[in-house]
Amino acid sequence: MGAKVKEMPVVSKMFCSSTQVVLEVRTRPRVVGGGGFVVTDLHSQAVVFRVDGCGVLGKKDQMTVTDADQTPLLLIRHKGGIVEALSLCKQWGGYTQDYVGTQKLVFTLKDPKACFANNRPVRVSIEQKDENIYCKNFWIKGYFQDKECNIIDSGGDVIAQVGVTKEMKKMENKDLYHVVVKPGIDQAFVVGVIAILDYIHNGSTRC
Repeated sequence: MGAKVKEMPVVSKMFCSSTQVVLEVRTRPRVVGGGGFVVTDLHSQAVVFRVDGCGVLGKKDQMTVTDADQTPLLLIRHKGGIVEALSLCKQWGGYTQDYVGTQKLVFTLKDPKACFANNRPVRVSIEQKDENIYCKNFWIKGYFQDKECNIIDSGGDVIAQVGVTKEMKKMENKDLYHVVVKPGIDQAFVVGVIAILDYIHNGSTRC
């Protein structure tokens, strides 16, 4: 018997697959629905997630991640507040919301452009105290604007990889790329992180 896959349910256990998953991201033009992107399973071509940019929501610096049925999974926005103002670092937060509308911060990402750290790995911190989440800090290494980067855990292992096919590279098409998510990793969390990177780098989610 193989080793049991370690799960990391940041948003929900239902988005943690026991096998590796390859997702395809297709950005939407800003003129269509206000921007954002659609995430499909590469093999089945079924829609798995949707990300709506601030043009859809009517609020700057805010996005939502929904599932295939457009059920809200994550609200993504700037954290703000006194701590951020004093730190000089702009921080993004990913929030889940319960049935009564209470928001819960589940992860934080520091904006590298606002922290004068464009060439350094970007830090993502898990805010939950769930014992099932084996790692609390992750790093993004590479260049998302070129669609070539990895999300790495504190042990140096790649949990998700963003890339483009050779055909797309030849066409210099950055509107279609893929994300390989390792077994046990919450795919909704990975998509939330990608949504923030897309916004930071003036992608389709920005108004």
